[in-house]
Amino acid sequence: MKSVAFCTLGCKVNQYETDAMTEQFARAGYQIREFSEKADIYVVNTCTVTNIADRKSRQMLRRARKKNPEAVVVAAGCYVQAENLDASAQDAKAKQRRDLADSLDEIVDIMIGNDRKGQIVEAVEEYLAGRENHYVLDIGGSRSFEALEISEISGHTRAYIKVQDGCNQFCSYCLIPYVRGRIRSRDPEEVVREVSGLAAGGIREIVLTGIHISSYGLDWTHENSGGEEDYGKFGRSRLIDLIEKLSGIPGLDRIRLSSLEPRIITEEFVRRLSAIPQICPHFHLSLQSGCDETLARMNRHYTTQQYLESCDIIRKYFPYAAITTDVIAGFPGETEEEFQKTCEFVQQVQFADMHIFKYSRRKGTRAASMPAQVNPQKQEMRSDRLLELAAAMQEKFLEKCCSLEEEVLAEEPALIDGKSYMTGYSKNYIRCAIPQGEIKPGQIVRVKMMQAKEGGLMLCQKVDV
Repeated sequence: MKSVAFCTLGCKVNQYETDAMTEQFARAGYQIREFSEKADIYVVNTCTVTNIADRKSRQMLRRARKKNPEAVVVAAGCYVQAENLDASAQDAKAKQRRDLADSLDEIVDIMIGNDRKGQIVEAVEEYLAGRENHYVLDIGGSRSFEALEISEISGHTRAYIKVQDGCNQFCSYCLIPYVRGRIRSRDPEEVVREVSGLAAGGIREIVLTGIHISSYGLDWTHENSGGEEDYGKFGRSRLIDLIEKLSGIPGLDRIRLSSLEPRIITEEFVRRLSAIPQICPHFHLSLQSGCDETLARMNRHYTTQQYLESCDIIRKYFPYAAITTDVIAGFPGETEEEFQKTCEFVQQVQFADMHIFKYSRRKGTRAASMPAQVNPQKQEMRSDRLLELAAAMQEKFLEKCCSLEEEVLAEEPALIDGKSYMTGYSKNYIRCAIPQGEIKPGQIVRVKMMQAKEGGLMLCQKVDV
């Protein structure tokens, strides 16, 4: 029996795809091992969202080769797809092997691009049989959703469910539309079938994920001819229709959403969400900058005023919602005045948490050739300032939630200040710690939030119901 080990980098879409690839190998009779162990085959599901992600992808591939020099090393995903961007259809295979081998010291045996991960077992077995293969194609030509599926997540109570792929936004700093292709949506009945099976197997919470899930279903209408999506002209969101379908699945206690486009947050969308008992009031609305001039250079398609209105709608229906975001520090052309506008705006919104990224210059994007690139020292200073603001706002949000009664999905035990606790997340994504008693992972426990600790942790007391 041959063995295979996986390493997943990057987003939750990658995590879902790794889970699906793992299941493919298990069904084919392979033994699944940890990436830290010696294996016959190593699969690194790569990321290319930043230069750091590229470097991490290369490091993990080298680590796999070092762990077992005789192993088959497979590079899959976005980093591989990015390496293939400039290749023509005729010489794609030769160029991708030459470029990737040059950059990775000839350690990669097989390359699997996006939209071909469903063929990974076939690719490995063809390689082992000595046959040629090529699994990195022009992702821009793909118009159908790749069929991947998971039937169980061993030892977990939460599952990520991929419902959408691709992006049509073309933010000026981002490579993702080039390595993930145009928007493609999964058939809702396939999603319902997969989630029903997982719920029957004990999964209590699902997280709907995709590259740009707000675009879910927009590729099914003739009105979407490849230009910028106009969420208003479609009358209503296809995503909310899917969520309502999923809410009828027996045994499914929670539905959580991954990153959303601010423009999808309308009165109707949030009102319908608020009528779904399983919905988790945690909204990750990607901001990137709190300055309209910077947003325009980023090609972000909304203003700070529109973003603020979206937050107001959420809080109208979910007063204790956790609104989280991403912010880029040091985007090209960002002046001190523009950065100050961002600092003032994030404090006006009062986020529950922020993910801060220093701008990463990506070859092939418009931002890479923009004038007035911000030097690394300024990027670092601005990042530090935003991290300070994020910590202060998180503390304020936790204080606001103290004394609330909430439901927590128990996940794993932890030792905190020398005492045993069971930890898990509330619906609004606060990590909670409950004094350990007879609580088991997968159990939903009603608690009263008592004391906020550093690092976003909330100490709680179990409430008898």
